[in-house]
Amino acid sequence: MGLLLNGQWVASPSEGTQYRDQGSLFRNWITVNGDAGPHGENGFKAEKGRYHLYVSLACPWAHRTLIFRTLMQLDDYISVTIVDPLLLDNGWQMNGPEPLYQANFLYELYLKAYPKYEGRVTVPVLWDKHTQTIVSNESADIIRMFNSAFNHLTQCEDDYYPEPLRGTIDALNTRIFSAINRGVYQAGFATNQAVYNEAVETLFTALDWVEARLSKQRYLAGDRLTEADWRLFTTLVRFDAVYFGHFKCNRRALSSYPALSGYLRELYQLPGIAKTIDLEQIKQHYYVSHRTINPSGIIPAGPDHDWSRPHGREQLRVVPELGDIVAKRAAITQLDRY
Repeated sequence: MGLLLNGQWVASPSEGTQYRDQGSLFRNWITVNGDAGPHGENGFKAEKGRYHLYVSLACPWAHRTLIFRTLMQLDDYISVTIVDPLLLDNGWQMNGPEPLYQANFLYELYLKAYPKYEGRVTVPVLWDKHTQTIVSNESADIIRMFNSAFNHLTQCEDDYYPEPLRGTIDALNTRIFSAINRGVYQAGFATNQAVYNEAVETLFTALDWVEARLSKQRYLAGDRLTEADWRLFTTLVRFDAVYFGHFKCNRRALSSYPALSGYLRELYQLPGIAKTIDLEQIKQHYYVSHRTINPSGIIPAGPDHDWSRPHGREQLRVVPELGDIVAKRAAITQLDRY
């Protein structure tokens, strides 16, 4: 995959290369008035046409941001560049020179924002055209910005991180990220049997937990669709096509889980979501980019999906109204039991 060191792209760092992980350096926020957000030292004001999003259709983390761009009616407010699906020696590559600076590789934009940047070059990237820098490359922060920062401009009143459910959402995100979102990668890139066994066990224990939860209620946090559902969705949509075979997460296919597969179909069928998914690019990225896992680069033909089938989840309503304090506490207690 490579990384940036001393202002230069290094395609295959040697074992002796000195690299200090700096974490995610770009943690600034777009806010209504340009005030600094919870993690950033600098604030950026929400304005139409000011920001540009760089994503890969293959990447589940970038996929989150595309979904929230659609959900929050930001298609006309934030422009997008989709990079090439393959992640090879030069990192993420543009499909032809990108529109702002004619860059050919994503690492060029990282260096433009911060010439001393060292580390991995990842998507998504939220770029500010005015100051010509990266606002954020952290998907969890970007979807929170999209959820609220532009509402006064778009008049969209949807909220996928509502105050009464934040404790539950945060707890769900923590377990799902560790065991499922990241868990498939821990299994797929394991280099010894014990590590693989542990990762697969953790993954399927978590999937069984989610299946049980969704068998009793419509969404992860109850009757209301939240950020937690969308963070899970981007892994689920890739599961049978990639993680099941390519990452050896093949104890059970997602299609064998009645609640999870119906839930996946319901979210897929919501307006605008299908257009954020390109299974051909997803498969191309994983099966061709991961040379150590799939040296031949052969992309499998299947599986065939029909996510337009009825999902049958309309009658699952078991959690009382969000304003009921007892219900909120019960939802959190239920989460803690698992």
